[in-house]
Amino acid sequence: MFRLALKMLYGDVAKFIMLIGGLTVCSLLMTQQSGVFCGLMMWTTATIRNVDVPIWVCDAKVEQVNEVVAMRDIEVNRVRSIEGVEWAVPLYWGIIQTRLPNGAFQQIQLTGLDSATLVGRPPRMTEGNVEDLRLPNAVVVDQVTVKKFKTKGLTLKVGDVFEINDKEARVVGICHAEQSFMGQPYVYTTYERALEYVPPQRKTRSFVLAKPREGVPAADVVARIKKIPGLTAFTSEDFQDQTMGWYIKYTGIPISFGTVVVLGIIVGIAIAGQTFYLFVHENVRHLAALKAMGASNALLAEMVFLQAFAVGITGFGLGTGLTAMLGKKFMMIGEPPFFLPWQVLAFAGAVIVFICLFAAGIGLLKVFRAEPAIVFR
Repeated sequence: MFRLALKMLYGDVAKFIMLIGGLTVCSLLMTQQSGVFCGLMMWTTATIRNVDVPIWVCDAKVEQVNEVVAMRDIEVNRVRSIEGVEWAVPLYWGIIQTRLPNGAFQQIQLTGLDSATLVGRPPRMTEGNVEDLRLPNAVVVDQVTVKKFKTKGLTLKVGDVFEINDKEARVVGICHAEQSFMGQPYVYTTYERALEYVPPQRKTRSFVLAKPREGVPAADVVARIKKIPGLTAFTSEDFQDQTMGWYIKYTGIPISFGTVVVLGIIVGIAIAGQTFYLFVHENVRHLAALKAMGASNALLAEMVFLQAFAVGITGFGLGTGLTAMLGKKFMMIGEPPFFLPWQVLAFAGAVIVFICLFAAGIGLLKVFRAEPAIVFR
């Protein structure tokens, strides 16, 4: 009987293709748009993952990593004095403009690292040595810097020179770093040299990076740091959650992508529900004949559900496959951002199951109302 149900499904090629197409589009819209949304959220926390330290300390008014409120120089020593802190170092982070030799301009995200330890150094070097940052006027640029400078007429390589705030910056290395939400490339140097590049200001500390002593939970150290007036602290994981939560709450990104996802679900329900109802309607005489031969409503329901889920599995597979192909292409060119966690696939799969149940339920109404005698009319 189940083989007969599949033959009935595959025999109506036009409706089968329409069903597959509707669920494929639905699955594609849900997974692809959700993947880009998750990628954008990952971009918002790129600075945290690139620096990769256990504890971030910042001004008490800071709500996410991409907004900086400068702190006094003394805050580093105050953090070092906290019980359970193994070390604490300053970090400069700010947006500043560079000038290329051909006169073009490019904004960058300047990151100043502690010169003694280079804590927060680039995650992966592709050319040069990060230790060379201690040389005069030395900077390390990321792959986005190379890409953006190339569009402005400069093929950047180790040894090249450009200007930051009318001061020389010599490239001693190229690294690979996660791209940020702000879009500007990362340029690394030492903390002291970063202060030479930026305009003079009274407060210079953007963040204080810290690590708890071995055996001391980071959450305990964070709680002690928060007791310092004017400061707050986060573990790396909490700071990422705080940052993503801020963008979800205060920007229109979730609404924009959520609207597309909802439209995808509506399209799937409308196309699959209507098409499957027409499919069952056209085959109701055959199902009634089976009922006349003794098939129960339960058996007919199993046949209809099998048809619905056969279409659903195929559509879901095609949709997620297309999403994977697009995602691979996005990751190769670097934009738009793309990240597809298993939760997105689980959500899309659950929606497809719901659509299949909905479509099968509509069809079953026609089946249950069918009288066996209809085959003789």
